[in-house]
Amino acid sequence: MILSALELAAEKLDGQKRYDGSPFLDHSVNTAMIVISEIGLGRNSTISTLLHDPVRLGLLPAEQAGELYGVECTPILHGLCNISDVNPKLSKEQADNFRDLIVSYSTDPRVILIKLADRLEVMRNLSSFPKEKRLKKSWESLNLYAQIAHKLGLYSIKSELEDISLSHLEPREYKHIVSKLEESEAEREAFIEQFLDPIVGRLRQAGIKHTIKSRTKSVHSIWSKMKRVGIPFEEVYDLFALRIIIDCPREMEKQLAWNVYSIVTDYYTPNPERMRDWISIPKSNGYESLHTTVVTKEGKWVEIQIRSERMNEVAERGIAAHWRYKGVNQGGMGSEQWLAKVRELMEADSQNMAANLAAGAGTLGEIFVFTPNGDLRKLPEGATLLDFAFDIHTGLGSTCTGGRVNQRNVQIREVLHNGDIVEIFTSKTQRPKADWLNAVVTSKARNKIRAYLREEQAKAANLGREELERKLKNWKLAITIDDAVVVLCKYYKVKTGIEIYARIASGKIGIAEVKELLSRHLGGETLTQTRRRAIPAPKTTVANTGDALIIDDTIKNLDYKLAKCCNPIFGDDVFGFVTVNAGITIHRGDCPNARRLREQYPYRVLPAQWRSTSAPGTFQAAIRVVAENTTGMVNRITEVISQELKINIRSMSLSPNNKGEITGLVNIEVNGTQIVDMVIYKVGNIKGVVKAYRIKNQA
Repeated sequence: MILSALELAAEKLDGQKRYDGSPFLDHSVNTAMIVISEIGLGRNSTISTLLHDPVRLGLLPAEQAGELYGVECTPILHGLCNISDVNPKLSKEQADNFRDLIVSYSTDPRVILIKLADRLEVMRNLSSFPKEKRLKKSWESLNLYAQIAHKLGLYSIKSELEDISLSHLEPREYKHIVSKLEESEAEREAFIEQFLDPIVGRLRQAGIKHTIKSRTKSVHSIWSKMKRVGIPFEEVYDLFALRIIIDCPREMEKQLAWNVYSIVTDYYTPNPERMRDWISIPKSNGYESLHTTVVTKEGKWVEIQIRSERMNEVAERGIAAHWRYKGVNQGGMGSEQWLAKVRELMEADSQNMAANLAAGAGTLGEIFVFTPNGDLRKLPEGATLLDFAFDIHTGLGSTCTGGRVNQRNVQIREVLHNGDIVEIFTSKTQRPKADWLNAVVTSKARNKIRAYLREEQAKAANLGREELERKLKNWKLAITIDDAVVVLCKYYKVKTGIEIYARIASGKIGIAEVKELLSRHLGGETLTQTRRRAIPAPKTTVANTGDALIIDDTIKNLDYKLAKCCNPIFGDDVFGFVTVNAGITIHRGDCPNARRLREQYPYRVLPAQWRSTSAPGTFQAAIRVVAENTTGMVNRITEVISQELKINIRSMSLSPNNKGEITGLVNIEVNGTQIVDMVIYKVGNIKGVVKAYRIKNQA
């Protein structure tokens, strides 16, 4: 079957060449040899490796390969093609997410192993590629594939990928380190033998069963340390490490490890700053070992690792890897458990390994999606467009109106899938809504939406309470605010005063209606009688006769605008004036021009009122402020308006006068007079503010 697949690959790839002019089939064959000899996979993996390039290039359907050589080949080929389509950005901040994306495409563990073999073959022949390709593949191998190989315990593949990558990314440094290692190799071996001679003698004398292994750091590891610490090659203490592995029962491990440490330090002086006891207190990932760095009389430093056979086995299996995936476990295995499972399967009996791998190792329960500029984001399965927006930034999520997924316009509830390219649409007027909680699955999005809703409710309640307090004082009604709230709660059938305050602030309960209701209560009228009377909604009109012009944002075929001379806003007493060329102009009842217009053109004056349930958009209001000219006064005014009350300041102009004061205008955006009253009340309470009031004429 393998020979048949090889013949099919040769047929499909006929005429296809690599950068150096060699047949493209050479890559497939060389990769298959790595899969067999260096990783140890079986028939299905080898066939999939040979047919990967024909499928990737569109020369052979994956399903057809499955029909010819077994259905197990089809998902392996799909997974390999998915990974080949990944185009990582050259950004270290994105490397973790791209590693996870590669793993997420590997629902069959063999996929990631074959891909590692594929990448290793490419790197071994990288010199034939153009320079730009060499640099890109070197970066990917160093930051993505070498890290996955490390986690899987494929340390030789990991080191080879790192060293080849470094030779292309930093050729001068690579050659320098290689030459230094070659110069010192014979000397190093002689030194190790001489260094160990007294230690081995004492260990044998003490009857401690042991083995000793030495390893030279990879070129990449040496380069990394030189860069990280800022030292030359000659000052890298741990060019090599010696590992003393004790063969003993588990209960004797700690005692014998410290005995070995004592023997080593009898001959060589330890550096106390480089002592690491991970036997008494193991690392959180389970790693156990005793590390020390000692110096000889000649001033040479040597790293010693002391551990038992059991500890060494745990470390060798990759559990103690420096880099760890941080998978999101959504019911299946996280990537950490998934890769650990792959490693366990790889260490199984070679005859059963292919069968074990075919069983798979669970799902990740996460998806990876791209921003339009190629950044990668990781989300749980089932995440929506709104989840994605909040994951990018709270401000983006809060103003999200929809988006585009793979060039297709979608709503905020659109469920995303692996590899989607997502763009978010926003609007300045958009705000989170309660029903958004049903459109998200991530805790970040839920928490941000709930926080906004709580903040808005608290803000509205605060504004409504202060509005009610001020009105009660102005009306001089003999009732406390708490008693007033009890009456209002009973009448409107709500449970808490917060709801009453919020309705007052939003205008759902008119303030005139509240006054009428409380007056009747104080007059002895029962709740039943009050309901029977059904208090009518108040009208704000200028004239008492004729139909009033209703002002809102739904007026059709009626041309009107708000007068600039008095700047009316929702809640003001207003009237309409029919102009010659500009349609109807809406003026405040106390407009400086009102008297003149009524006297000279009474036939052009129209009674008008705001629709009581809503305001037609936002308005600008001008507040004049007079305050002491003290340090930080302007900042305090700004903080109260924009941060505490969350009101947009359009402009501010304050300047000093000859009385030691500052005075000027603050123009704000509001949706009604109640908000203006609240701003005036709050600003007026700032220490040092002499007065604050709304001006009638901004001209």
